[in-house]
Amino acid sequence: MSPVLDRIASVHLSSVTLPLPTGISDAKVLTGRQRPMTEVVFLFAEITTDSGAEGVGFSYSKRAGGPAQFAHAREVAPDLIGEDPSDIGRLWTKLTWSGASVGRSGAATQALAAIDVALWDLKAKRAGLPLAKLLGAHRDSVRCYNTSGGFLHEPVERIKDNATRTLESGVGGIKIKVGQPDLAEDLRRVAAIREHLGDGVPLMVDANQQWDRPTAMRAGRALEEFGLVWIEEPLDAYDAEGHAELARSLTTAVATGEMLTSVAEHYELIRHGAADILQPDAPRIGGITQFLKLATLADHRNLQLAPHFAMEIHVHLAAAYPHEPWVEHFDWLYPLFNERLEISDGRMRLSARPGLGITLSEQARAWTTDSVTMDKAA
Repeated sequence: MSPVLDRIASVHLSSVTLPLPTGISDAKVLTGRQRPMTEVVFLFAEITTDSGAEGVGFSYSKRAGGPAQFAHAREVAPDLIGEDPSDIGRLWTKLTWSGASVGRSGAATQALAAIDVALWDLKAKRAGLPLAKLLGAHRDSVRCYNTSGGFLHEPVERIKDNATRTLESGVGGIKIKVGQPDLAEDLRRVAAIREHLGDGVPLMVDANQQWDRPTAMRAGRALEEFGLVWIEEPLDAYDAEGHAELARSLTTAVATGEMLTSVAEHYELIRHGAADILQPDAPRIGGITQFLKLATLADHRNLQLAPHFAMEIHVHLAAAYPHEPWVEHFDWLYPLFNERLEISDGRMRLSARPGLGITLSEQARAWTTDSVTMDKAA
């Protein structure tokens, strides 16, 4: 039986601004480096083939970069028209060279990510499989933890209430933000949350890159008593040597990587032994094609993965990783999609829906601020 070939007929790009009900503050806000976050801008790519098959993918930006992602995708996406959508690796390379003058990281790769994710969604749908099954799943569910209830703009008592509700909803672990100018206040907050949760609940902390090396070492040693799963982004994201020293010195695992925007940047962490747990973000590093390359490198070093944000994508990629991972639960994206992931007993479960298993909601359409369609007629 000969394979059924298909061609890309159209690419629809849209920029969607998701408003947040409350301005979000982490350590970067308290140190004066950023403003509170009030919205997230998404780039959606919807690809349709001659046969009528459809795939959807997305990337995103926080605080800045959304218009740049949309503009770059708009420039390079016409090169997809008429191509075979199954040739995902070749198409990633083709689009990279289409925009080669702006490099292979940052906004450029994030723009390509939305397209790449859409191509993988399309491929899995054509196969009639959930994406994880197309990739080769090692499990049908993954451990999950919540971040959205533990930001620094929330008082401790509210974080306790958020954590209780989150655990009752089926999520398995709790992450809270640290990295304030006053380390003693960080320690008081962590102690209060650990006491509230008890010793059996997985607890993580995230400093969002706001410590220098001496402070990170002091903080890491002081936090050892709380039995944390990991300490996240204790240092600047690109300080591989500093992270490596912490990883060698602390009993608690060091996790980092979410801010990096290419496989090459993550390889520096791996090469230096800078992280016990890598936290790649598929929309930031160029999509699923690049995530799979990074996962192979991480697996070779027996590293754990805890992908950042975008759980609708990462539940599939985590399920296909050989070592038991964690996936970050965020409810912020709920208004964008018609479907919900099933979460119970501390785990996020794969659905039987083909592809990513998501469709855009009417609310996502209503929040669209810009869009363009490219097809053969154009």
